[in-house]
Amino acid sequence: MVALELDSPIPISALQHAVYCLRQAALIHIERVWAENRLTAEGRVFHGVAHEAGSRKSRGVRRVNALPLACKRLNIVGVADVVEFHAGPDGETAFPIEYKRGKPKLHRADEVQLCAQALCLEEMTDRPVRTGALFYGETKRRVVVSFDAELRKLTEGTAIVFGALVGEGRTPPPVWKASRCRACSLVELCRPQAMTKSALSFRQRAIAAAFALGSAADEPTS
Repeated sequence: MVALELDSPIPISALQHAVYCLRQAALIHIERVWAENRLTAEGRVFHGVAHEAGSRKSRGVRRVNALPLACKRLNIVGVADVVEFHAGPDGETAFPIEYKRGKPKLHRADEVQLCAQALCLEEMTDRPVRTGALFYGETKRRVVVSFDAELRKLTEGTAIVFGALVGEGRTPPPVWKASRCRACSLVELCRPQAMTKSALSFRQRAIAAAFALGSAADEPTS
């Protein structure tokens, strides 16, 4: 895959937003709209600890906090919460760790964000990065993620699709999905239910009007 050429790189976090909801990603990263709720506030505080820059080494593992990342091929940039560099016979192997406040999700948004970090590390170190981990604050456990071909394809495809939206400056229309919309901090600004219902009712009125007009045209004239 070949990424689009854009003036500014795309934040890695935008890919996480795009997998969760393309409209949410566009509102945040194209229209620069933001609102905070309890979930985003807790996540911000949780990430604040991980983003305290620093480096330490223990038992052959070098641990770097708040490591800046970039991948020119996909035109993405970001900051890794933590990257462990594990010593081996051929050099160090990177192992990115992303901190999340909640628990594992049914969708793959968190995995895509972590995989994007791995793609950056591969380009920066010129070494393969095969696995990483998501650490969830609610469970206090790591979930190891394998960067297989399917996840890499999803991550690269998301970068290209969202890059195209950024290039066009286009925000997709809302689509109501209760399980995601109710947890979204932008739900009051996005108003997916109201806008979706308005579009549906407009279409229904237009169809009814067209039908009535057609029926009137078929009536015999005196």
